[in-house]
Amino acid sequence: MIPPPIQRGMTVLNRDLFRRDVSVIGVRVPTSLTAKFLKVLNKELFNQPKLRNVVEDPGSNLSKIVLMNLNVQSLDLSNISNEAKDFINTEGLGVVKHSIELKYDYWGVDDILKAILPEGSESPSSFTQIGHIAHINLRDEFLPWKHIIGQVILDKTPNILTVVNKTDIIDSTYRFFKMEILAGENNMIAEVKESNCRFRFDFSQVYWNSRLHTEHDRLVKMFKKGEYICDVFAGVGPFAIPTAKKGCIVYANDLNPMSYKYLQENILLNKVNNKIHPYNLDGRDFIKKAVQDLENSLNVVGETKASSEFRTFNHFIMNLPATAIEFLDVFKGLYKDKESSIKNPHVDLPMIHCHCFSKSVTPETEIIERINSIITYPMQADKFKIHFVRKVAPNKDMFCVSFRLSQEVAFANESNDDIGVVDTFPHKNEEVNVFEKTDEQNLTSKRRKLEGKINI
Repeated sequence: MIPPPIQRGMTVLNRDLFRRDVSVIGVRVPTSLTAKFLKVLNKELFNQPKLRNVVEDPGSNLSKIVLMNLNVQSLDLSNISNEAKDFINTEGLGVVKHSIELKYDYWGVDDILKAILPEGSESPSSFTQIGHIAHINLRDEFLPWKHIIGQVILDKTPNILTVVNKTDIIDSTYRFFKMEILAGENNMIAEVKESNCRFRFDFSQVYWNSRLHTEHDRLVKMFKKGEYICDVFAGVGPFAIPTAKKGCIVYANDLNPMSYKYLQENILLNKVNNKIHPYNLDGRDFIKKAVQDLENSLNVVGETKASSEFRTFNHFIMNLPATAIEFLDVFKGLYKDKESSIKNPHVDLPMIHCHCFSKSVTPETEIIERINSIITYPMQADKFKIHFVRKVAPNKDMFCVSFRLSQEVAFANESNDDIGVVDTFPHKNEEVNVFEKTDEQNLTSKRRKLEGKINI
């Protein structure tokens, strides 16, 4: 592509400075022979992105101008093959100079930013789209140009009306990013379609990550119609709403009052208000209350009395990767009075899907050791599965650990008592194949091995 003029040091975007006149050699051809010329001169054509190889002839309505590539700089066509030159001399109507004016609108985000930022800088043009909002994470080195970067992204990206930059780490209590508007409208109410559902929320007040779409779908596909699902850190409903649409009964919770507000709105928006029970509680309190509320609801309709079996949730979703593992202690003794009612604990006790981060070069070992230290009962290697979700940072990955709540933990007499000794990783000296790796994760492991950081 023809580059824009260099504008190093620009601090306020001036679109008028991005103009360039390009001189091109063209061949005047009869209109009726245009297609033939394009075929014969295929390798010699202009061939520039977003620009035509054939333009109108300002001197005649009976002919066109076929543009030659930029390597052809003289009217004698010295830089093209003899075959092409002979054809032009025989069939053409002459060689002319043609001028093309390129303006700001011609170039893309990367082209403009590379012309403005210091030479050699990587273009900070990547962003996550949330409805009409483009969310970027600028490194400190780009902050002096943050408003120009935001404006260029706004100018060049269809359907983007607002560009924001994250200014701080995620809020530890309510899970949302502090951010500033770099360009466009001051409108943070986003509407998003995902998994055949609609979501509406204030992006500045709640947590939403479009990159987790695949993970949302992966878990929802596990659930069966009629199952009971407990979503502990539900946010505005990216797990809960599609799960309810699938025909499951969902108990969904979030501590953030704004997430709770938009969860309620999204329940109505997607017409699943008869399938979801929303809560606004601390995660531990919610798990205890949801278990009790489920039992009470079944007693009301007579299900428990009719079957004499206690009903548990089929799945718990714990998507709070920074701290979810710490909440696993609530499961110790959670069903301690129900041991006689749960006839087949290996099937009837719930599956737990706990998201977490790891910076370890052996994440499967590190994650399970952390879980064991919380639940104080060693999980056996064939009782859990670790799924790689995505890379969050160069040395930080997100995972989901799935395992069935063990009867030793669920039926413990006292939730605060240690159940067993968990000094070591179970089967630490055995080869364990429970870690699901994507191609990206395999490449990362190979890279670390080559760097001498890990022996695999």
